[in-house]
Amino acid sequence: MQEASVDIYHNPRCSKSRATLDLLRERGIDASVIEYLKEPPDEIELRQLLDLLGISARELLRTGEAPYKQLGLQDQSLSEDKIIEAILKFPILMERPIVVTNGKARIGRPPEAVLEIL
Repeated sequence: MQEASVDIYHNPRCSKSRATLDLLRERGIDASVIEYLKEPPDEIELRQLLDLLGISARELLRTGEAPYKQLGLQDQSLSEDKIIEAILKFPILMERPIVVTNGKARIGRPPEAVLEIL
């Protein structure tokens, strides 16, 4: 039986992202690393990630990032499409890391959270 592929949406500057990648490697998992700030997801991929995570785009937002305030994303009346548009334009707004495998995804906060899907 072939092992399922494992992808990690990774920011090497983020300690949680590095810890999650280390956790995968310690378990012998050779994850495909997607540095999403260099290779951001397109709209279809982002919507698939949200679906796999089972969360709204608002729940994926990093509220401490400068674009969050600059774009007024705290406005609760903004539509899902507007928030997705903002994440596509400023991928730094996307929570990280995200691990995807076997048709499931988890945010690695804490890093051990990804173990549920492995």
